[in-house]
Amino acid sequence: MRSKNGLLLFAVLGGMFLAMLDQTIVGTALPRIVGELGGTGLYTWVVTAYLLTSTITVPLYGRLSDAYGRKPLLLVGVALFLLGSILSGAAQSMAQLIAFRGLQGLGAGALLPLSLALVVDLFPPERGGRVQGALGGVMALSYLAGPFLGGLFTDHASWRWAFYVNVPIGAVLVAIIVWRLPHRPGHGGARPDYLGIAVFSAAISALLVGLTEKGVDGHTWTSGPVIGPIAASLALLVVFVAVERRAEQPIVPLHLFANRTYSLVNVASFFTAFCMYAGVVFLPRYFQESRGLSATSSGLHIYPLMLAMVAGSAVTGALISRTGRYKPWLVAATVLLVAGTTLCANLAVGTSETLLVVWMALIGLGMGPMLSGLTVAIQRSVPPRYVGTASANLTFFRQIGGSVALAVAGTAYASVVTREAPAHGLPAAHAAATATVIPWLGVAGAVVALLTLALLPNRDLRLDRSASPREDLVTA
Repeated sequence: MRSKNGLLLFAVLGGMFLAMLDQTIVGTALPRIVGELGGTGLYTWVVTAYLLTSTITVPLYGRLSDAYGRKPLLLVGVALFLLGSILSGAAQSMAQLIAFRGLQGLGAGALLPLSLALVVDLFPPERGGRVQGALGGVMALSYLAGPFLGGLFTDHASWRWAFYVNVPIGAVLVAIIVWRLPHRPGHGGARPDYLGIAVFSAAISALLVGLTEKGVDGHTWTSGPVIGPIAASLALLVVFVAVERRAEQPIVPLHLFANRTYSLVNVASFFTAFCMYAGVVFLPRYFQESRGLSATSSGLHIYPLMLAMVAGSAVTGALISRTGRYKPWLVAATVLLVAGTTLCANLAVGTSETLLVVWMALIGLGMGPMLSGLTVAIQRSVPPRYVGTASANLTFFRQIGGSVALAVAGTAYASVVTREAPAHGLPAAHAAATATVIPWLGVAGAVVALLTLALLPNRDLRLDRSASPREDLVTA
């Protein structure tokens, strides 16, 4: 039994690792990919194609897994992800790579939310916090490993291994899912909400296209390629709500948002993504542009932030399991986020390494609990039949929050560099831009999250008898 549960835990962790590793490893290899395949104008679409399909499918996989079971949906997701990885590694043009990245994203949408949902299915509540802490640690470790492996493969083998590396991990994952993961049919119900799926896909695609176009070829927020898709997205989201209110089996059950904890946690997930993306994206840029470090070296220099995320996630998971409460640890974490991001306002070209390590560690210690604690909170706020949906929506709001944060931050960053560079030089301008963007986004996101989480009920999970795992899955 112990060895079987260990394999199942590996499957849960492995699915998340694959999804998160791909988001970090490809970015490091992308300049070399463009240099070899050409198509500089299509640079951002290598990322956008993956982001589009993976973001759209996250809620779909979650809802369908509640209805028809986790195992078949997870197998479909892993299979599509591996096929997309193999084809991306073999791509001979940028057009091919973009198409194959879209296919890869179709599978990636299953990996993270279903891994989170399986924690509730397979592990008892007293172990759930620890497992969620391990999941948060794996997420942070993927950010550690991705830039390093991407640089290593690109410099010493081929950028194609940034995609091929997924294959052996995924093959082991498939074997465990097929032979060890028990299958329990979901609650079934009416036919899938095809109209809702179509409208939702169109709305999110338009939003992400508009956000991606921001900053491309000088496009501003009022440019047609930016404001047009975003406006269309908002209109389609209104239509989507109307469709879901009438759907027999909605892909996004709107009644869940009447649950205070469910709504508050999703809002907190959206805004804490501002902190994570601000630190993970713009600190490496600071090290490259202000201190002249290579891409790989800049990734290694943010290890204090990532290691603190691992520690914060693991410790918070253990504390939740021991105390049965998540609210105090989430509130404390957002205070650390406010402190760490505020201190980054003092960032300059000559800021000492010691201070940087402390500031990054504070951000990481604040972010880590968000990766594990928010998941526990949202999964325990809904009936078991909606665990997959809840996990998927949490992931969805985090990804959308990150996309919005990057679009807004890109505008602010470019504005500061343009203003500061003529008088102080590019290194100082990039340092000033980083010192503006991280506090601006990070503090704002953390404060909103803090106010939101302060409204959470202070539940004791040890008294919640409805939060038990599916015994037949654990013992089958």
